[in-house]
Amino acid sequence: MEQSGKNSHFEKPQNFKGGDFKHWQQKMLFHLTTFNLANVVIETIPKAEGDNILAETLNAISACQHNDFLCINYTLNALDDSLYDVYVVFTTAKELWESLEKKYKTEDAGSKNFVVGKFLDFKMVDSKPIVNQVEDL
Repeated sequence: MEQSGKNSHFEKPQNFKGGDFKHWQQKMLFHLTTFNLANVVIETIPKAEGDNILAETLNAISACQHNDFLCINYTLNALDDSLYDVYVVFTTAKELWESLEKKYKTEDAGSKNFVVGKFLDFKMVDSKPIVNQVEDL
């Protein structure tokens, strides 16, 4: 069996440059899933409360913090350098993920609505070739 086919599902997605967020997000979630880290962008890191904390609880919290560290850095490294500088300030993977969703899901929806609106307002003009009219959309 060839080596490239064996590890192809571990390749990280192309760096996100700000366009087609939903597509990048799905690829990134799959990438994080291969490392068993996808839940980190959904769940909040537990915090130790009280004085009598069991060693097992501390170990679990430490493991969650380690997974968060990995997840935030995998995600940051999948961003274009210009976006990396903007999002490096986030302290948890969940905060980073939610911020990206808030910014780019809204932009994707807005740009799609704009394109649909242009299509719905399209009117044929007899004096112009059809191909040129479609290209102007």
